[in-house]
Amino acid sequence: MIRILAKSVLASAALLAAFGAQAQPNGAYIATPAETPTKTVLMTRDTAWQLRDGAYVATNAPMREMAACQLVARSTGALSGFSANGQSFDAAALDTCNAKAKGGKAVAAKASANAAPAN
Repeated sequence: MIRILAKSVLASAALLAAFGAQAQPNGAYIATPAETPTKTVLMTRDTAWQLRDGAYVATNAPMREMAACQLVARSTGALSGFSANGQSFDAAALDTCNAKAKGGKAVAAKASANAAPAN
């Protein structure tokens, strides 16, 4: 009986781990730098950001979305994209975030100009 119970618990844990790994966690932030990142880990206040596929990801940032975006921009420079809980910042919010970018407004303006498609 104990063996059956133990096998059931292990099977349940494996299923939960498989489904949990695919879902975006609550509080997940994704910051995409305009320039190629040079660090694999970035620390902002109490939040560790891991570099994944060219973007910094934090699964638990105990702050507002704009504050998180601005802290990353201060450390890395202008961002070409930022999302919180699966919701991407629009152009106006990204401009507000990039106003705090490392290098100042000139770097943020350059990143915005590079992000806009030429017609």
